[in-house]
Amino acid sequence: MPRTLPQSVLFCCDHNAVRSPMAEGIMKKLYGFDTYVQSVGVLNDLDVDGFAIAACKEIEVELSRHRARNFDDLEHYGETLSGFDLIVAMSPASQRKALDLTRLFHLSVEYWPIMDPTGIGECREAKLNAYRQTRDQIFDQLKGKWGQ
Repeated sequence: MPRTLPQSVLFCCDHNAVRSPMAEGIMKKLYGFDTYVQSVGVLNDLDVDGFAIAACKEIEVELSRHRARNFDDLEHYGETLSGFDLIVAMSPASQRKALDLTRLFHLSVEYWPIMDPTGIGECREAKLNAYRQTRDQIFDQLKGKWGQ
């Protein structure tokens, strides 16, 4: 049974270039602005992935203006982890980082084992299919958690 939407969610993954920006964009599309949604990576060393942009564009989710951020960038932009109701980690490294940074807060950290599509597939279509699978995994996880 779907639960009530939290007031704020932070999605995180390794680089804030594929999974967490996809989740941020898809959640905004599904639930509007009823929930404050952001995303970060353990690192912010990559731009948003072109295949992630293409896969999300197919469902009318715009990612091309996304700028990668890491956990440290949150404070730079005036936000703190304690301001979020829920952190959703999509990679083991981001889960470890989130748990480490929130050990002093009463804050929920969930791990969603979302497939990392980078490096999968030889040709453009095979790569795009991997990103579609990741997009659909995120979509299904969000719908299963909060309905629609």
